[in-house]
Amino acid sequence: MSFTEGTPSLIARSLDRLAARADDYAQEWKSKTPFRYLVMDDFLFPEDAAAILAAYPVPEVEGWNHPTYMDQRKKFTRTSGFAPPVADFFALTASPDFCALMTRITGIADLEPDPELIGGGLHQILRGGFLNVHVDYNFHPKTKLHRRLNLLLYMNPGWQDDWEGCLELWDLGTKRQLERIAPLFNRAVMFETNEVSYHGHPRPLNTPPDVTRKSLAVYYYTKTRDDGSLAPEHNTLSIQTEGLSGYVKTSRAAAEAALERMREKGVGEVVRNIAKKVDNKLKGKLPEND
Repeated sequence: MSFTEGTPSLIARSLDRLAARADDYAQEWKSKTPFRYLVMDDFLFPEDAAAILAAYPVPEVEGWNHPTYMDQRKKFTRTSGFAPPVADFFALTASPDFCALMTRITGIADLEPDPELIGGGLHQILRGGFLNVHVDYNFHPKTKLHRRLNLLLYMNPGWQDDWEGCLELWDLGTKRQLERIAPLFNRAVMFETNEVSYHGHPRPLNTPPDVTRKSLAVYYYTKTRDDGSLAPEHNTLSIQTEGLSGYVKTSRAAAEAALERMREKGVGEVVRNIAKKVDNKLKGKLPEND
């Protein structure tokens, strides 16, 4: 089964569940500043969430992509090869009726899903992993549609606060953390994607070795943008929110990333890539994805 099909019963009952809450969600969404966001607990029916968790692949199986970057470590991603319960979720969130409900809640018209799940899909963070606070790329790398909305569903029963891994939302205008959201089981978080929607989970995971931070991610786009956040095309833009310890952590990740690239591509290719990035920066060109 492709994730564009899905199980009708799951899609129908999930849509009904969301529609019953949509007006309350819309009011909460409108109340947030400087960017809008929403936390939705018990997002799916318990049995559907449990089926997704049971089908969630472990890190050891093939199909995961997990490069290290300066601002990202031990983040595993997967955009294909889904078991039916997982494929059903992506079918649900790509359906026209679901997109219409997202518009009803957010007020963002004509939302379009991404059938390729670029940047989305399954995310799994291992012990020691992190994702620094950032704003997302603002145009789809292929279609060039405007990125407008992120929806994350967490799959972590029994999550403990001292394991870190909370999603942090930041107001960089006032250098203030808006929210610290634990990635609890069957909790969904939705937020608009714009030039001030800074988010991440910058604190390295402190989980037991056999516990990972699991989530499903989908992003939505529009053909035009009229929300006052139109900017020249850019890649993901990260910031440091942890002071000296954050710079140490980031430096170590950068060194680890360089070693990975050398093993994969050889020293010469890595040097040429670094030189190209420096040249692009000096010339004011758009950064490229690694």
